[in-house]
Amino acid sequence: MERCRWVTNDPVYIQYHDTEWGVPVHDDQKIFEFLTLEGAQAGLSWLTILKRRQGYVKAFDRFDVQKVARYGPEKIEQLLQDTGIIRNRLKVKSAVTNAQAFIKIQEEFGSFDRYAWRFVDGEPKINAFRKEDELPASTKESDAFSKDLKQRGFKFVGSTIIYAHMQATGMVNDHLVSCFRYHQVNNI
Repeated sequence: MERCRWVTNDPVYIQYHDTEWGVPVHDDQKIFEFLTLEGAQAGLSWLTILKRRQGYVKAFDRFDVQKVARYGPEKIEQLLQDTGIIRNRLKVKSAVTNAQAFIKIQEEFGSFDRYAWRFVDGEPKINAFRKEDELPASTKESDAFSKDLKQRGFKFVGSTIIYAHMQATGMVNDHLVSCFRYHQVNNI
């Protein structure tokens, strides 16, 4: 069984690739989780974040956006002592700022999902890459999505981070055509 070449032999990575990566996500709580984790990943490997995922789930109240939006300075200081997450002050504070902006988008569009999927016209963009070096770091869609998020007050949402988010949440299918998941994800 062939997988995308970026997947290592680590069971956490294999599980993520085989069950989540590239599968369309329409649940706002799961979308908020991915935005938070991808922001935390900036400058680090995705595997580092995946191995701390349960720590994030616990620390950030299962990614309940309403709760995270209300975190004050005391809670932020508590999070900065939590060894289960990346203890970077800017990243932790950005999760709170992003939660507040996320709620405003939900209020404006009815859901964050409805807002986000507009950047791909409501349907996953299906690519057909044969080699890993063909995968882009960003696209015009991620540029537009990133720019709009920044204008709405989000932090740690550069175009490269947002493209990774789009890959993770199935807004684009970037499984290599040789990967067993490529056709499976297209048929979900």
